[in-house]
Amino acid sequence: MLARGIKTILFLIISNTFMTFAWYGHLRFKDFQWAKNLPLIMVILLSWGMAFFEYLFQVPANRAGFEEEGGPFSLLQLKVIQEALTITIFMIFTTLFFKTEKIAWNHMVGFGLIMLAVFVVFKKW
Repeated sequence: MLARGIKTILFLIISNTFMTFAWYGHLRFKDFQWAKNLPLIMVILLSWGMAFFEYLFQVPANRAGFEEEGGPFSLLQLKVIQEALTITIFMIFTTLFFKTEKIAWNHMVGFGLIMLAVFVVFKKW
């Protein structure tokens, strides 16, 4: 069960990394000569191509992690894990690739509340 939980989280990390690059990476295309003047449809197709790899990890992660498939997590727990990983990866991505974006105190408070949501969802009341 522990192995399935670890596999789920690792696959969700990989999946969310691809997702973040698909959703926001194209905003950095202007920095590359080959991509500066791409028409929007090409940007969309490139993003879809990246999102394909997201799904190659997202679907197996959810199957491995879902309790009805033998995994350790409920559907709600899977979703909260995914959201917490998404915001974590997004904050790292933003810090590394968008140097002009500043993470302020209110962003950190919001991030903390998302992490609190993980605690609340997993707590056995």
